[in-house]
Parts: sequence; structure tokens; C-alpha cells
Amino acid sequence: MLSKLRDPSEKTLAVLLLAPAFLLLLMIVVYPIGKLIYNSLMDVDKTGVFLGLRNYVDVIQDPLFWNATKNTLLITVITVPGALIVGLALAMLANLPFKRKWPVRLSLLLPWALPLSFAGLIFAWFFNTDYGVVNDVLFRLGLQTESSSWLLKPNWAFAAICLTIIWKTSSFMALILLAGLQMIPRTLYEAAEVDGASRWQQFWQITIPMLMPSIIVALIFRTITALQTFDIPYTMTRGGPGEATETLAMLIHKYTIEYSSIGFGSTLAVFMFVISLFVTGFYLRHIGKNAT
Repeated sequence: MLSKLRDPSEKTLAVLLLAPAFLLLLMIVVYPIGKLIYNSLMDVDKTGVFLGLRNYVDVIQDPLFWNATKNTLLITVITVPGALIVGLALAMLANLPFKRKWPVRLSLLLPWALPLSFAGLIFAWFFNTDYGVVNDVLFRLGLQTESSSWLLKPNWAFAAICLTIIWKTSSFMALILLAGLQMIPRTLYEAAEVDGASRWQQFWQITIPMLMPSIIVALIFRTITALQTFDIPYTMTRGGPGEATETLAMLIHKYTIEYSSIGFGSTLAVFMFVISLFVTGFYLRHIGKNAT
């Protein structure tokens, strides 16, 4: 008995080592998700009685839910590829053999390190009707004669938000892709040059295939955060004009915090969680399989 305690088996040792991580996972992941689902099935706000799927039926019948979901998916479809393209260009620029690389790489860190709400406030000032930089530049170039209300027009406000998100998140993509670029052996490019491959052919035949694992990681992280977009549209437009730029996360905040409807807000959060799981599974099942 004493020998077993002093010399545990590999299975027992593995259980002992993994137990703290498993308990932490239960506390910070499993329990909150379980509590969220429980709240979505209950009348948390008033009587605390079991409602079953009534909240889910109410959510499906709520036009604000479909509007917010449409806006969230549209932001995701626009900003994720946009940030990937800009981030890839920035990563390749930072990967060039500069004598002093730190200024270029420091410029990649600044947008990423900037708080989301602060970035939203900066670009809200850029697009301000009365004293915004965008209107001032257009005036000086002679492209307009009167101020444009960028954030008061639904389509232009949505475009401004997408532009801000791309600027803010492209540096995050660039940092991940830069790490992937530095893992590609230089000998592959040298061999391609000997074979007469052009820069464009090297990019498509070497860079992209070798960089695909990093691209998948960047896409998954960026897509999940895009589906949870809140700070930038909230600080720029508060979801306006009307509900033209309201996202699903903003709608959850409205019902849960402003309207104190915890059960309904929890149900909305469950829908957002399911959408995130579906999108992540799609990446891993289809794009990730092709990458390997």
C-alpha cells in the first residue's frame, strides 16, 4: 500500500496533474455555460418558475433579434476577410529584411494594444459631422461642399464601423501571420527561384500553403470576436441610426442591463454561443481539413 502511494501509476499521476486544470475548466467554462442555459429556461426576473422553451420562441419572433443577427453576420463577413487581407499585407511588410525591424513591428502592436472602445471614440471623431477629419479632408480636396453626416446615415455608419474594425483587428491578424511567415524555411524560396518561379508563384505555391495553419488560427479567433462585436459600434453609434448598426452583443446588453430581462438576455446569449460553435466547427471541419 505504501509503495503504491509513493510510486503512483502513470494513469493516477496523469489524473492528479490534470485535476486542477479540469476543476478550473469547470469553474470558468462549464458552470457559466450551464448557468446561462438554466437562466434561459427560467423566469429569472419575476417568479423564477420554469418556462421551458418560451424564451426561445419569443426570441425567434422578435424582429430585433433577426436585425441584430443580420448586422452581426454582415460585420463578420466583411471585417474578417478584410482584416485577413490587410493583416497578411502588413505581416509580409514586417517580414521584409529591414535593417531596423522594430519600428515596423511596433506599428503593428499599437492598433492591437489600443482598447476597442478608445478606437471607436477615435473613429467617431474622424467621422464627426461638424469637426471630423474625414469631412475636413474631403473639403480640402474639393470632393464635397457641405458636411456629410456619416454616422447618421445607416449605410455609411455601417461602413464606418466595418472600416474601424478592420483597422483595429488587422494588426492582430498580422502578428499571428508574421509568426507563421518566420517559420517558413528560406530554402524553399531559394529552390523556387532556381526553378524560375516568379514572386507571384512563390506566394501562391509556398507562402499561402505553408501559412495556412496560421491563417486558420487567425480566422477562428477573429471570427469569434467578430460575432461578439460590441465596443466599437456601441461607442460610435450606440446601434443607430435606429437599429441599423445594432449587433447581437449590443442587443444582449440592452435586454440584460437596460431592460433587466435576464432570462431573455440569456436566451439571446445562448443563440450567440451556438452561432460561434457552428462557425468554429465549420472552420475546423472544412478549411482546416483542406489545410492539412
